Amino acid sequence: MNRFTTGNRAALIVIVALAIVGLVALAPHLGFTSTSAPLWSERAVSVPPATVTPAPNWVELTRVLKPAVVNISTKRVEQQTDSPLGDNDPFQQFFKQFGDRQPRRTVRSLGSGFVINASGYIVTNNHVVDGATEIRVKFSDGREMTGKVVGRDPKTDLALLKVEATGLPTIALGDSSQLQVGEPVMAIGNPFGLEQTVTTGIVSATGRVIGQGPYDDFIQTDASINPGNSGGPLINGRGQAVGINAAIFSQSGGSVGIGFAIPINQAKSVVTELASTGKVTRGWLGVTIQPLTPELAKGFKVAEGTGALVAAVQDGSPAAAAGVKSGDVITDFDGHKIAHSGDLPKLVAATPVGRHVPITVVREGKTMSLDIKVARMDEPGEATVAQNDESKGALGLSVETVTPSVSRELGLDRARGVVVRDVRSSSPADNAGIRPGDVITEVDHQPVADAAQMKRVLEHHPKGAPVVMMLHRDGNNLYVAMAA
Repeated sequence: MNRFTTGNRAALIVIVALAIVGLVALAPHLGFTSTSAPLWSERAVSVPPATVTPAPNWVELTRVLKPAVVNISTKRVEQQTDSPLGDNDPFQQFFKQFGDRQPRRTVRSLGSGFVINASGYIVTNNHVVDGATEIRVKFSDGREMTGKVVGRDPKTDLALLKVEATGLPTIALGDSSQLQVGEPVMAIGNPFGLEQTVTTGIVSATGRVIGQGPYDDFIQTDASINPGNSGGPLINGRGQAVGINAAIFSQSGGSVGIGFAIPINQAKSVVTELASTGKVTRGWLGVTIQPLTPELAKGFKVAEGTGALVAAVQDGSPAAAAGVKSGDVITDFDGHKIAHSGDLPKLVAATPVGRHVPITVVREGKTMSLDIKVARMDEPGEATVAQNDESKGALGLSVETVTPSVSRELGLDRARGVVVRDVRSSSPADNAGIRPGDVITEVDHQPVADAAQMKRVLEHHPKGAPVVMMLHRDGNNLYVAMAA
């Protein structure tokens, strides 16, 4: 007969449980270890209450800010100068020589922008409107307006547009220097033509250099950014624009969580100059610099390993006049430490032209102080011929001085003259058969070595007389004449 009752069983279970607890407690003293101890800590991070920020109200911010974000559609005309049969076509040279008579094709593209002034000023990326012959700006309420380029700055990929309207909703500009990694942000734009798309994420990094230009200082974010978002705002939790979305890293063309925005502090000074003069004036020293690696720092006897190593000094430049030499390491500029070589171009560019600035250099292990007068940097393409109300002048040409770097970039077989960057459709230059890539070597039978000289010759050109130019194209010289 089974005399083990339910009560007995319950008592036994309690006794066994107490025994197990006792053994666990005694295990460390008996030389045993617990196999159930966790391999990690679940202790919460202690965060001071003052630094805890409430989550942004993205719903309300979206409602308020979307009306100030615009969709930008552009149209540009491209000329097909290649044979439709490809490079192996024996008549390829014919198409190159007479391609200006071939049918043109219209290319349309989409981007974003946002209103910063109620009188119709809109910020976007330069690459959104570069080469555009028509710009249409669409607002969230369905209104469409024609956009006019006030000014562009290719080096920072920024452009300022204007529409004829008043009382427009705007987005305030914040302080990008206060951004912290991990801070929540929101992007609004026109990805893939999907109007008024909102995405959120965080600031992944700041101060990113991605090889876009000499003044790279990008904000990295994982807020989804795709083609068409370019020019749209990156918004912080207070509803301020802290960046202008400009680029993505992707092997597929779509977002992979790595997007880049131009810091709004960098844009503020550029946009101000574009609004007042239509262009950006930057300081210039005339040096070629390179990063100072730890090995180079030892070789050049720079203790801290920081600074910008001068690889070359241009003849006749402010740096040459101040006594800067190749092999110098610039460690301070106008009171600012040069922690990385990329710091120097930004500081120089922001310095007013004509200002005398103290710099510190290390030369053969010795520290020296020099005084340098900052000159004006000549921006490529700014010497546009016969400037008038239209972006390419009366002749319809945008030109740039041929420098060694430009020659390499365009694959030119000569390093002097003036290269044609763009030609306005149906302009005198277009009608004369001039096309992008042509190198102008003579104007009115006078040799021209640069864009400034070409402009001077044209300023003295007799009114009503045809402008005669010698072009260098595909290894051959030819003359063209156009009505002035």
